[in-house]
Amino acid sequence: MPTCATHVADGDRLSGLMATGMMPGMGRQLIRTDRAPGSPLYSQGVRVGDHLYVSGMTGTDPATGAPAGGTIQEQTRQAIANCLAILEAGGARYDDVVEVGVLLTNPADFAGLNEEYARAFPTDPPARYVAKLGVELPGVLVSIRMTAITS
Repeated sequence: MPTCATHVADGDRLSGLMATGMMPGMGRQLIRTDRAPGSPLYSQGVRVGDHLYVSGMTGTDPATGAPAGGTIQEQTRQAIANCLAILEAGGARYDDVVEVGVLLTNPADFAGLNEEYARAFPTDPPARYVAKLGVELPGVLVSIRMTAITS
């Protein structure tokens, strides 16, 4: 028989899951669009309840499969556009984004990244982290992932 402390903790966990829309046993919906690059190794996006998780998108043009340009600004713009395409395919929009994760190949590109990022989120930006990309991918300067919560 569980102790009161265990029961309370489990109750708190269940309340927290209910508040986020992620109930135990709730299925996940895989999101797919031709408007963003994809791979058989990962899902472009996954929706669980009202949470939508967008995989890390590079600045790759989905039409050509090549980087959208050689500058951090061009690739950031394309990576954000790729994320937006997945958000829209999953029934979300920019206003629903609560967290953005950014991986940069070269930390010196931070200012250029911020130029384009400020255009995408001019007011009330979501939480964000930026780190150095630890994997070398030819021609890739940035990877961006997003988490959105819809109501």
